[in-house]
Amino acid sequence: MTDTRFHPRELLRGFLRPIDPPLLLLLGLLLAYAFVVMMSASPERVASLQVNTAVALAAMWATARLPAQRLLSLALPLYAVGVLLLVAVDLFGETSKGATRWLNIGVTRIQPSEIMKIAMPLMLAWYFQQREGQIGLREFIVAGLLLVIPVGLIMAQPDLGTAVLVTAAGVYIIYFAGLSWKLIVPVVAVGAIGIVAIVGFGDHICQPGVEWPGLREYQKHRVCTLLDPTQDPLGKGFHIIQSTIAIGSGGVLGKGWMGGTQTHLAFLPERHTDFIFSVLSEEFGLTGIVVLLTIYVLLLLRGFYIAAMAPTLATRLLGGAITMIFFTYAFVNMGMVSGILPVVGVPLPFISYGGTALVTLCLGIGILMSIQRSRVLAQA
Repeated sequence: MTDTRFHPRELLRGFLRPIDPPLLLLLGLLLAYAFVVMMSASPERVASLQVNTAVALAAMWATARLPAQRLLSLALPLYAVGVLLLVAVDLFGETSKGATRWLNIGVTRIQPSEIMKIAMPLMLAWYFQQREGQIGLREFIVAGLLLVIPVGLIMAQPDLGTAVLVTAAGVYIIYFAGLSWKLIVPVVAVGAIGIVAIVGFGDHICQPGVEWPGLREYQKHRVCTLLDPTQDPLGKGFHIIQSTIAIGSGGVLGKGWMGGTQTHLAFLPERHTDFIFSVLSEEFGLTGIVVLLTIYVLLLLRGFYIAAMAPTLATRLLGGAITMIFFTYAFVNMGMVSGILPVVGVPLPFISYGGTALVTLCLGIGILMSIQRSRVLAQA
């Protein structure tokens, strides 16, 4: 006879089967850190952070349960829907604070550009898998076009931060697919020359009335503020100046939890979102930064391990790109709040407040777990 009795242990085992323990542990440490910092930076948002975290973890678990090939089969429709929604934003989107980034679907507003952070690496990984064994210049050109279309629509909103992240996701896939250094070096060289030119001629090109091709006026101001925030210490340079004061004043051990003066005297702007790293630095000092960086490095190492051991080309590309996206989030955020990169509105991964970003990042964790589970099943 078949045993139909209820077995809680089997139920728990089935629930935990798609979970990768090292990734879950590192994610748990980051989320715990986020709650500790948020209770100081913006205690009134802790309750909604709990809700956001629950939704993000549920999305991660659901994604981890899907086989990696099933995820890749969703790439084309997800990419197509994402592009169509971006076009709809351009035609019918709602404008707020000078940017048209949201689409009202009746019951709520959505930001379609967020879809592309996941759809882009999925799409390009799926595309290169279809062309495996015959990847050449034509394939890289097609991949570049697939990347340029949504990035151009996002830039037009304008949303430079999301455009940077989507571009990075696509470029990582293309690079891991085998793009020749002969094509990469000229682009890097042009970028380096441009940076040197901006630094060398900053006093001239930052003057009022000087237009920068391809950039809006506020984006020009962000770069010019980066070069010298003291030119407008109470205006455009205020954020960076206060942020660097907070980071520097933390010292080695910090001022103590809830003891940050820049934070609690309201000098630090957007302290619960883009500038939460400054709160962490002021209250926990260099020690707190090292702890955070250690967790990030371990997360990256685990992600690269999963990518390197993945069973197919597409899952290797996807795993590597997702891992590098985590790096890009962290690098850009820390760079902009410490004054070495322009402020572009990129959150600190898993730490900054924001439901959409947290769900997107946890979907990335779920994809890595799905890839790892596929490898384990393939070896069984």
